Amino acid sequence: MPNLRRATEAAVSGTPERYTREETIAQRADRRYSELLQELRVTQTGVQVLLGFLFTVAFSTRFKELNADQRLLYIITLVLGAAATAVLIAPVSFHRILFGQRMKPELVRAANLLTLIGLGLLMCTIVTAVLLVFDFVMHGSAIGWLSAGVTAWFIVLWYLVPLWLRLRRNVEWEEDSHSRRARHQAEAAVATDRPRSAGEVSGDTASGAGDWQQNTQ
Repeated sequence: MPNLRRATEAAVSGTPERYTREETIAQRADRRYSELLQELRVTQTGVQVLLGFLFTVAFSTRFKELNADQRLLYIITLVLGAAATAVLIAPVSFHRILFGQRMKPELVRAANLLTLIGLGLLMCTIVTAVLLVFDFVMHGSAIGWLSAGVTAWFIVLWYLVPLWLRLRRNVEWEEDSHSRRARHQAEAAVATDRPRSAGEVSGDTASGAGDWQQNTQ
């Protein structure tokens, strides 16, 4: 009933309702880890495919056409891809080692941090791979502009948009809490300043008289 009342008030007033769940600590940790595993399946597949492609590049016939700078860029891309793969698969190893130790909340926090780091490494791997391809097939200043555009696109979609949505939601919640607090204060002030009815006064008088009789007896 309290949840239904809050939802009704939010719908009438137009203010956002806080998104809450009635879960225990263990249930929340299990749900978060399950959601994290679903996300890791996507990223792990992508980084493994990319790393496998990078491994085959060194054995292709045109690899000898790369100059010294391009080969250095290839090594950097390969190292970033390997690092991203290690970090994104690390939560699986964490889970196996910590299995049965009742450390699921700690595991979720560690896996979340590893996923964020892995996404950053994966973005760097993709950007350097794109830069390597651009440098191999193109010439001139267009390489830098295209690489910067790809990098900016990843940053906007992977980081800036989610952070903007998070900040916007926090602001809405803060404004909602301020409006609720102001409304409650106004209601309390109105209730305090409201003139008392004759029934309330007579009831208080009778209650006072009863207390006096009890004290005099």
